[in-house]
Amino acid sequence: MTVRINPSILTADFANLQSEVERVHNADALHVDVMDNHFVPNLTFGPTMVGRLQEVSPVPLDVHLMITDVDRWAPGYAELGAFSVTFHAEATDDPVALARRLRQLGARAGLAVKPGTPIEPYLELLPEFDQFLVMTVEPGFGGQNFMEEMLPKIRKMRDAVESRDDVSLWLQVDGGISPSTIEMASEAGADTFVAGSSVYQSADPVKAIENLRAIAEAHPHVH
Repeated sequence: MTVRINPSILTADFANLQSEVERVHNADALHVDVMDNHFVPNLTFGPTMVGRLQEVSPVPLDVHLMITDVDRWAPGYAELGAFSVTFHAEATDDPVALARRLRQLGARAGLAVKPGTPIEPYLELLPEFDQFLVMTVEPGFGGQNFMEEMLPKIRKMRDAVESRDDVSLWLQVDGGISPSTIEMASEAGADTFVAGSSVYQSADPVKAIENLRAIAEAHPHVH
């Protein structure tokens, strides 16, 4: 299984975003958290900032929309050229229609669920998505602790993906990913890891990414 490390700029220095983005040039993608202070109790940035990041980032953008009204806003991020656009299941009545629209615009379509949201309603819909994000913290703020009680949910999703031939889904986890927790998440079946503080608050982000990748590769999911 290919391991992907996507640092979150939520913990980067916002006054120097271009140089902060360049500090993680060995990442697989840059995780960009868009928050609207409605869906989650925090406010970050919107299309203008993401468009500018798209122009300067040495790696593709993995946009995570923690916003209401995603049906209206998500396609715009695909139009900006984002590699991947993930929206929350809790924020749309028709995740399949939105995923198809994002794919049509050239982005990978991702579906995210909060810790309290069950994955069962979405298991039949997996071919419609390119990525499934299991939140391992309550969305809204960086620097939180990894919720180990999400591991069975990750396992269940990995089993569902592997039980079907028509699904090639990246299984992403976001929240509290560090050298100590990436091992558990990888063994449970995740292959795409969002890491914020453990990358950006380290002395050497490039080394931190390499270290996280090596740990995940050394602890693959076993059936």
